[in-house]
Amino acid sequence: MAGVGEAAVQVMTRAIERLRIPLLLLAFGLLFLVCGSQSSAAKSPLGPHGWAPGELPFQLSSKAVTAVLFVAYASGALAVLIGLMRPRLKHRWIVWVIVLAGLALLTAPMGSGDHTNYAAYGRIALQGGDPYTQSPHDWHGGLDPITASVQPPWQGTPSIYGPFATSLMAVSSWIGGDNLRQTVWIWQIIIVAAWLGMRFVLLRLAQGDRAQGRVDVLWTFNPVVFGVLVLGAHVDVLAGMFACAALLAARRDPFIAGLCVGACASTKVTYGVVALGLLWAWRGAVLRHPAWSGRPSAPPPTWQSRVRGLWAPLMAATGARNHVFRMILGALLIVVPCYVVAGPHVLRQLGAAGGSFSYATPAAPIWQGLRHIMPEWAVGTVVFVLAASAMIAIAALLLKVSKRLDLGRRIPDATTRQAVVTTWALSTAYVLCAPYSLPWYDTLTWALLPLLVELAWDSVLVLRHLFMALAYVPGRVLGLSPTVEDWTLGFRKNVVPWTGWLALIALVAISQSRPLRRYAGAGLRRAGLRRTGTSRAASR
Repeated sequence: MAGVGEAAVQVMTRAIERLRIPLLLLAFGLLFLVCGSQSSAAKSPLGPHGWAPGELPFQLSSKAVTAVLFVAYASGALAVLIGLMRPRLKHRWIVWVIVLAGLALLTAPMGSGDHTNYAAYGRIALQGGDPYTQSPHDWHGGLDPITASVQPPWQGTPSIYGPFATSLMAVSSWIGGDNLRQTVWIWQIIIVAAWLGMRFVLLRLAQGDRAQGRVDVLWTFNPVVFGVLVLGAHVDVLAGMFACAALLAARRDPFIAGLCVGACASTKVTYGVVALGLLWAWRGAVLRHPAWSGRPSAPPPTWQSRVRGLWAPLMAATGARNHVFRMILGALLIVVPCYVVAGPHVLRQLGAAGGSFSYATPAAPIWQGLRHIMPEWAVGTVVFVLAASAMIAIAALLLKVSKRLDLGRRIPDATTRQAVVTTWALSTAYVLCAPYSLPWYDTLTWALLPLLVELAWDSVLVLRHLFMALAYVPGRVLGLSPTVEDWTLGFRKNVVPWTGWLALIALVAISQSRPLRRYAGAGLRRAGLRRTGTSRAASR
């Protein structure tokens, strides 16, 4: 009877796995349908297309586009969950990668109006203005053909993006000229190139068919991630690509890694978290190999020594110190010219998102509740402190579980492994707990998660990201019927924050579960046997 039951399970598993490709085709097909159609509640009007690709001759109502995107993202998330059961995708799928990239460039961005903001900031910078003090609405009295395209609520908002990103926006504006669609299309080429570059870097970091298969399941062929990031043409793809490139380059050349760190931090400052990951990894390398410092290390006898021990190994070890200095030098070679050219006002925008919250985050109910009993300035302070404390706790939890289970063991180099895990834990804790977070902020979570060994929290993160994406469907504040506006705002305010809380609770519960401890022991024993076998084979 046991054999019959196992056979039935295998048949059912194969039947479920066969649904993956149809679901992917459905999800991607619906996404491209929205992107290829005329302007809607999901797509900003871009005017005459010039020499850029045009649109299909039909338009979707706000109800239709909302329903289509809900189906697309839901079916895409289900396909990813099925793919996690047995990620076997290999390099032969490069044809489909090229097809996705090509279709993305034949359609226009959707999901927000950020791409029109990028075009406006690039236009202001190209024409000698300061996008960090001058808003699109103020530029040339609101009559400029590019800056006038920016729509609520960003018309009066100066740039919040880093100067490296602004320079690329200016290049897009220079090539696109006075045509908004052409300018946006050049930006799309940059984003699609970054997406392809990200896949290349991740496959270089991953080792083995299963790890590389996870890259394609969770990153390349993830319709939710692709729809939000690539089809949304968000600058986060560019920043994430440079951050991952820094992780790849760090082992061979910390200077090149520093250049990448400078590029990602100068694109969007939060992606500079990769520098902390690299510093922590080099510190760990010193502690694993005390001889690197030229003298044996002793355990810190006092709590003061333990505090100093957070950074002392990096400064005591000659090799680690050189790595740190070379990374800093590389980063400064990008950061300093970018910020000098951009001017002093660029720093003012670093805190532009401070003191605010987005409705879909777990912090939103706390913020709204405290408003009834506390002044606004006190609410912001309390929520910030609570969020920062939660970020630290969640990051520590993710790091602890990753270390206990050796989740990065598919990355052969120990230092790179620790850098990847640390960067992933810090960036994931940030997007889970930050008072202001949007679905495209999750770039590093989805780029680095495939490099870790599969765990139950993969599915939790897939579902959490699904609801974050649905919270911002269709994407624009204009073009909504009253019914759709009430529905989307109600879903964003009353449903998605609690799914965020459920995700946090699930992550904590998974991390403390007894089956996870048994899995950890078995996984580490298998990893140990593999390493022992490799060592014996090498010694023969």
